[in-house]
Amino acid sequence: MDIRAILGGLAFAFMWSSAFSSARIIVADASPLMALSARYLISGLLGVGIALALGQSWRLTPAQWRATIIFGILQNAVYLGLNFIAMQTVQASLAAIIASTMPLLVGLATWLILGEKLRPLGMGGLVAGVIGVIVIMSARISGGVDLTGLLLCGIGVVALSAATLLVRGATSGGNFLMVVGLQMLVGCVALTLAMLAFETPYINPSWPLAAAFAYTCLVPGLLATVVWFWLVNRIGATRAATFHFLNPFFGVAIAWVLLGEPLGLQDAIGVAIIAIGILAVQISRQRTA
Repeated sequence: MDIRAILGGLAFAFMWSSAFSSARIIVADASPLMALSARYLISGLLGVGIALALGQSWRLTPAQWRATIIFGILQNAVYLGLNFIAMQTVQASLAAIIASTMPLLVGLATWLILGEKLRPLGMGGLVAGVIGVIVIMSARISGGVDLTGLLLCGIGVVALSAATLLVRGATSGGNFLMVVGLQMLVGCVALTLAMLAFETPYINPSWPLAAAFAYTCLVPGLLATVVWFWLVNRIGATRAATFHFLNPFFGVAIAWVLLGEPLGLQDAIGVAIIAIGILAVQISRQRTA
């Protein structure tokens, strides 16, 4: 793995993790589904526009169209939609920790469902991940966390894991920026329908809302996705996924610095255990691959 790939992986992990703190700021002043659908409309149009300017085509392969629709619904609408709703009552650091368990869930699913061989290192990583989650959740639940918001985050990470499994390798074949932009527009449509059915839109204009919304459209919404696809094309999905072990650290640290969310010793221990578990699972899968 060269230095450019390492820097790209670090940048992706930081941008991905920062989305939870910016989302927490957004939902303080705007209804979550409306805000998220607007974000995907802007990010999607930008992505498609840049793709067209670069000469990329609307003509995707059947596998790419399938990936676009599945990812747009499961990741952009279900996963992030539920997280935006949950972060009205759940801290950004906790939402980031739950979402960061996605590589553990994917590793477990590929072993149990797809029959992928998992080395002892990977098994140990899964056990470590479960222990880390228990450590953190025991502290947060005893501290009075909103259980409904916690459940929504849990359903969201399951949807994200399912999307990751269902579209493995389906985005190859070029036009990757066009695929990214169209995925976001699919998410926009799905979220708009959900907003019309379940939400009363509202907005309280403020400078923090404007700054957080612009940031989430451009950085986690578009740039992080482009960097991820670039990283996957450069070093492969399995090796790129190793950088997910940094997400618990970055997610908690950014929420602590930006939002002043508390960080206890039990949280720090749990985050470290989860990160070690994610790294072990990814290294095990990389060796198997």
